[in-house]
Amino acid sequence: MSSVRIGILTVSDRASRGEYEDRSGPAIRVYLEQALENGWDALARVVPDERHMIEEALIGLADDEGCCLVLTTGGTGPAPRDVTPEATAAVCERVFDGFGERMRAVSVHKVPTAILSRQMAGSRGRCLIVNLPGSPKAIAECLDAVFPAIPYCIELMEGPRLPAKEGRAWFPPHRKT
Repeated sequence: MSSVRIGILTVSDRASRGEYEDRSGPAIRVYLEQALENGWDALARVVPDERHMIEEALIGLADDEGCCLVLTTGGTGPAPRDVTPEATAAVCERVFDGFGERMRAVSVHKVPTAILSRQMAGSRGRCLIVNLPGSPKAIAECLDAVFPAIPYCIELMEGPRLPAKEGRAWFPPHRKT
């Protein structure tokens, strides 16, 4: 097992009950396999759209499992049961507004209703938590927009070095990758 651990949290009532195949969590894993070198482990979880269960899963992945990054999918829309951003904000010490702003800016060019999306990101200790939409296609589009900043953000938070593939992450010119 690697020292770099990444949590993938799918928030879905139907997927958590086994009524619907989780395609979003696996889409995140595939993206990461294309963006990262070997040397990381994925810890996948599926929970229903219940705020306390989302919070518990985020805390468990960040604190107990030692993930440096947790990517969530689902629960970021305007529906009453979409509470992933509220759960994320409740467990984070700091919020990084630029992640949500960037994801919405990219998505709105493809889907006008992207303005309804409430993705956000924040930190819990040395763990970066990023909310992604629930659609596998939108996940890739949003990760393309923000992934270059993720390894550098984790480094600045004094987390482990994320083994990004050449050209997938951005570091300042004065830093060696």
